[in-house]
Amino acid sequence: MTTPAAPAAPKGRLGNGQLRRQVAEYLDSHPGPCKTGEIAKDLGKSAGAVGNALTTLAGRGEADLVPGKPIRYQANSATAAAAAAITPKAPLPPKPAPAPEPAAAAPAPSPAPEPTFTPKPAAAGPVTRPNGQVYQPRALAGMPDVEVLRRLRADSVPALLEGPPGTGKTSLVEAAFGDDLITVAGDGDTTAADLVGEYTQNPDGTFAFIYGPLVRAMQEGKVLFLDDATLISPAVLAVAYPAMDGRREVTVKAHKGEVIKAADGFYVVAGHNPGVHGAILTEALSSRFSCQVKVSTDYDLARALKIDPRAVKAARDLADRQASGEIGWAPQLRELLAFAKIAGILGEDAAIANLVGIAPEEDADAVAEAVAKAFARKTVAPLALGRQI
Repeated sequence: MTTPAAPAAPKGRLGNGQLRRQVAEYLDSHPGPCKTGEIAKDLGKSAGAVGNALTTLAGRGEADLVPGKPIRYQANSATAAAAAAITPKAPLPPKPAPAPEPAAAAPAPSPAPEPTFTPKPAAAGPVTRPNGQVYQPRALAGMPDVEVLRRLRADSVPALLEGPPGTGKTSLVEAAFGDDLITVAGDGDTTAADLVGEYTQNPDGTFAFIYGPLVRAMQEGKVLFLDDATLISPAVLAVAYPAMDGRREVTVKAHKGEVIKAADGFYVVAGHNPGVHGAILTEALSSRFSCQVKVSTDYDLARALKIDPRAVKAARDLADRQASGEIGWAPQLRELLAFAKIAGILGEDAAIANLVGIAPEEDADAVAEAVAKAFARKTVAPLALGRQI
C-alpha cells in the first residue's frame, strides 16, 4: 500500500487558518495516528505552529487526539469537511506608489490613518460560536459578558478569566470574538518560539521564518487567547509583555531583531485554572491584566438547559464545599452537560455512575456521597465493566 503524498506546503507566510487547513488535509490523507513532529517535518512548518493547529482541530471535534504517549492525532469523519471549509485568501493588491509632490509645493500633512478595527455590535441574546454551538451570555458589570470583553478590547484593557476547567471561559472568548481569534493552548512545554515563531526548513532545503500566533495576532489586529496561560513558563510569557503594555510591540530576536508593531484591534485575553497542578499566576503576569474576572458555573443556566435538577443540586453542593476548601473538585457546567448527554444515551444509572467516576481520586468519596444523596441512592459506584453477558 502506497502512503498518499502530503499536501504541498506553499512558500511564504500563511493566511489565517491556512496551516490548520494543511494539517487537516494531511491527517485526512494519512490513515492512522500521526505525531506532531512528523507532520511538521512533512509540511515544512514549526512543531509549535502545527501543535497549535492540531489542538484547535481536536478542540472543534475535527480531529481526534489518540490516547496514550506520545501525543498523536488522527482524522475523523469531520476532518475532510474542516479542510474544505477553510478557503485560501487572495493576497492583497500592492498599494499604488504616491504621486510625486511638485518641487515648489510645501509638503501636505499626512492624513490620520483610518482605524482597521471595528468593534462588534452589542450582543443581544444567544451568540453562536465558530464551532456552531450557541453561547448564552451571562451578566457581568451590568451587561452581557461578551459585550464586556468587546469593550475591553476596544480600549486595549487585557482581561484574565479565572475559574475551574469546564466553567465556560473558552466558550465566552469564542462567543465574544468569533473568527477574529487566535488561540494558544498553553502547557509546560510551550516555548518562546511557539509564540513568536521560528525558522523552518522548506522542501527545497532553504529556510524560512514562520511567525507564531503572537506575531500573527499583532500583525492582523486580532485577539490572542492564551488558554491555560499560567501553565506556560513565566520566562516564555515574558516575550508577550511588551505587546500588552503601552509599547504594543515585540522584538523578534530570532528574526534579525525585527520589531513588530501591533495593528489596531490587537488584544490579549487569558485563561487561568487555579486548581490545575502547575498553574501559577505570578505577580508579573497578574499585573499585565488590568481586568480579572472570576468565572464559575451558572447553575441557573444548567437548569434552563433541562439538566436533571438533582445533578445540578449535587454539583452546587460540591461547589460550596470546594469554595470552603473542604474538597478540591466539583462538577462544572461541562460535566453537567456530559451527564445530560450520557443519560439520554445510556440512561440515568450510567450517567450517575459516570459523574462519580470522573471525580479525582482524592475527592471521589465526597462526590459519591453527594450524588447518592441527591438521587436518593444508598451508594453510587463509578461506571465500570461488569460480568460477560
